[in-house]
Amino acid sequence: MAGITETSWLKRARHALALSCLLPALAWAQTALDERIAEIREQSRFVPDKALRQLLQIEAEARAAAAPTRAEFIAQLSIARMRLGENGAALLLAEELVAYGRAGKNDTVLAKGLLTKAYVKFAMAERQLSHQLAFEAERLARGGGDMQLRVQTSITAGEAWAEEGNFPAALAKLQQAVDLARQYGAPGSLASALNALAVLYTQMKEYAKGFEVLEEALQVAERLRSPGRLAIAKNTEYGLAMDSRQPERGQRALLEALALERKLDAKGMIAKTLVNLSDSYLKQYDYNKALQFADEAIVAAARINDSIIDATARVNIGQALIGKGRLAEGKQRFAEGLRFFELANSQPEMQTVLQEYGSALERAGDMAGAVAAYHRERAISNQLFERQRQKAVYELQEKYEMDKKRRQIELLSRENQVKGAELDNRRLQQRIWWLLAVVFALASAVVGLLYRKVRHANVQLEVKNLELKQQSSRDPLTALYNRRHFQEFMRLHKQVEQRGAGPADADLVGALFLLDVDHFKHVNDTHGHAAGDAVLKSIAEHLRVLLRETDMIVRWGGEEFLAFLPAVPRSGIDEVARRVLNGVAAHHIDYQGRQIAVKVSIGFAPFPLVPLDLPLPWERAVNLVDMALYLAKAHGRNRAYGVRGFAKLAQTSIEAIEQDLEQAWRAGFVELSVVLGGEPDAGGAAAAAPEALSVH
Repeated sequence: MAGITETSWLKRARHALALSCLLPALAWAQTALDERIAEIREQSRFVPDKALRQLLQIEAEARAAAAPTRAEFIAQLSIARMRLGENGAALLLAEELVAYGRAGKNDTVLAKGLLTKAYVKFAMAERQLSHQLAFEAERLARGGGDMQLRVQTSITAGEAWAEEGNFPAALAKLQQAVDLARQYGAPGSLASALNALAVLYTQMKEYAKGFEVLEEALQVAERLRSPGRLAIAKNTEYGLAMDSRQPERGQRALLEALALERKLDAKGMIAKTLVNLSDSYLKQYDYNKALQFADEAIVAAARINDSIIDATARVNIGQALIGKGRLAEGKQRFAEGLRFFELANSQPEMQTVLQEYGSALERAGDMAGAVAAYHRERAISNQLFERQRQKAVYELQEKYEMDKKRRQIELLSRENQVKGAELDNRRLQQRIWWLLAVVFALASAVVGLLYRKVRHANVQLEVKNLELKQQSSRDPLTALYNRRHFQEFMRLHKQVEQRGAGPADADLVGALFLLDVDHFKHVNDTHGHAAGDAVLKSIAEHLRVLLRETDMIVRWGGEEFLAFLPAVPRSGIDEVARRVLNGVAAHHIDYQGRQIAVKVSIGFAPFPLVPLDLPLPWERAVNLVDMALYLAKAHGRNRAYGVRGFAKLAQTSIEAIEQDLEQAWRAGFVELSVVLGGEPDAGGAAAAAPEALSVH
C-alpha cells in the first residue's frame, strides 16, 4: 500500500509540474494572439483587404480561444468585410457575435456584438436602427471593465447623437470618451476620441475649439507614427478649414492626406479623399480639377465597391459640367448620382444634394431647373410631416365610414317600418303634385327672373367683400400678409409640439424667423425709395420660393419680414435660417440697369418657447426673436442668431433675459445658435462665443 500511495503521489506531482510549465505557455500564446488581433484591427482601418487575409489565417485558432479573444476576432472579421463592401457577410458575423454574447450571458461580448451590428447597419444606410444599437451597446459596456470597448462605444454613441442633431448629448459622450482614453492610457483610442470631438466642434461651428482639439489629435497621431491616423486627422482638418472659410488650408490638408493614404495603399481612404478634393475644387468653381478628382474617385470607389462615394462623385461631376455650361450632360450625370440617394431613402443627403444642385443650376441661368430642385428639396422636408397628417386623415376617414354604415343600417330599418304607409299615400300625393306643378310652373318664370338679378348682385357683393378682406390682410407693396393678419392668426393658433413625428424621430415644432434687410437705408439713400421698394418686393418673392406654401410670410414693417413655420423638425431650424440667408444673398436685384446686392440678418427661435414648462405667449417669443435679430446686426450682419432654449432659470428670470439677451447669453442662461451667411460684413465685429453657446 505504501508503494502504491507513493506512486500515485509522484504521478500527481509530475502532472502538476507539467501543468505549471504549460500554463505560462498557454497564457503567452493567448497574449500573442490578442496582440496579433490588435495589430490587424489597426491595419483594418486603412487596408481592410490585407487585414481580412490575415484574419482568415488565424480564424481556427481565434475561434477556439477564450470568449474575449473570440469575440474581438469575430468583431474584426465583420468590420473588415463591411469595409470591403461585403455587408451581407458582415451582418451575419455581427448577428453571430450578438447571439454568442446572449448565450453566454456576457454583457461585454453582447455590447461588442451590438456595436459591430451598428456599424454594419450604418453602412447599409439604416441609420435609425444603427443609432439604437449604438446607444444600447454603450449602455451595456458602461458597467464593464473593458476600457477600450467603453471608449469605442462612447465615441460611437456621441457620433450617433450628433447625426440626430443633439449636440449637447454628443458633446458629453465624446468628452467622456476622451477622458476615458486618457485614463486607459491607450494612444490609439485617444486619437479616435479626439478626432471625433474635433469633427463635432466643426459641426457646432466652434472652430477655435475644433482646431485646438485637432492639434492634440495630430500630435497623438505623430507619436503613434501611424500614417493612417495622421491621414484621418488631416481629413478632419480639411473639414474644419473649409467650414471656417480657409479653403487653401483645407486643400493642403487633403493633398497631404492623399499622399499618406497612397503610401499605405488605403483604398477606402483614398476614394473618400478624392471625392472630398473634387468637392473642394467645386466650391472654388475650379470645374476642371473637380472633374479630374471626381473621375478618379469613381475608379477608386469601384475598387472597394463603395456606392456612396460613387454617387457623390457623380453628383459632383454633374455640378461641374453644369458650371462649364454643359447643362444637358451635367443634369444626366447628376441624376445618376442622385438615384443612389433616392434608393437609399437618405433624406438629409438628398436635401443637401438638391440645395447644391439648385445653386449650380441657378448660376448657370437655368432658373426653371433651379426652382424645381428647390421645390423638391422643400418637399422632402415636408414628407414625413405629410405622412403623419395623412395617417391621421385615414384614421378619421375609417371612423367616418364606420359611422356612415351604422347610420345606413338604422335608416333602412326605419324605412321598412314606414314603407307600408307610404304605399297608401303615394296615389293621393301624385294627384296633388300634378295640380301644384301647374301652379309652380307659372310662378317659376317670374321667380326665375328675380332670382337671376339677386344672384348677380350677391356675386358682386361677394367679390367686393373678398377684395376688402384681401386689402385688410395683405401688405399692398409685397402682397404678403400684414402684421394685423398675423396677430389675428396667432390669437387663434394653438401650437402643439409633435414628438417623434419628424425625420430620425426629431420633434416637429413651430418656428419664428424675423428678417431685417442689411443697410437698407444705404439703398434708399443711394438709389432712391423706388429702388428700396423693388428690394422689398424682390425679397418677398425670394421668401416665397425659399419657404414652403404652408409657411406664413408677413411684412412686419419697414424693411422687416416675419415668417412663421407651423411644422418643422427642431433639428432643421438652423438649416432653414442658413437657406434664407444664402438664398437672399444669392440674388442681385436689377433696378434701372444697376445691380443691387442685398443681404439680411435674422433672429429666430422654435415656437413655442417653454421655460420652466410654461410656454411663452407669442408676443414675448417674437420679442426675444427681435432681440436675437439685434444681436445678429450688432455682431456683423448677414448672419442669424437663434434662441434654442434656457438654462439655470432659478438664478434669473425671463424678464431679465428680455431686458438684455446678450448678457443672459454670456451668463449661460440662454442657449443660442449662430448661422453665418456667406462672408460676413467686413465692418461687423465677430461674436464672442461664451461657454453656453452651441453653434450650428
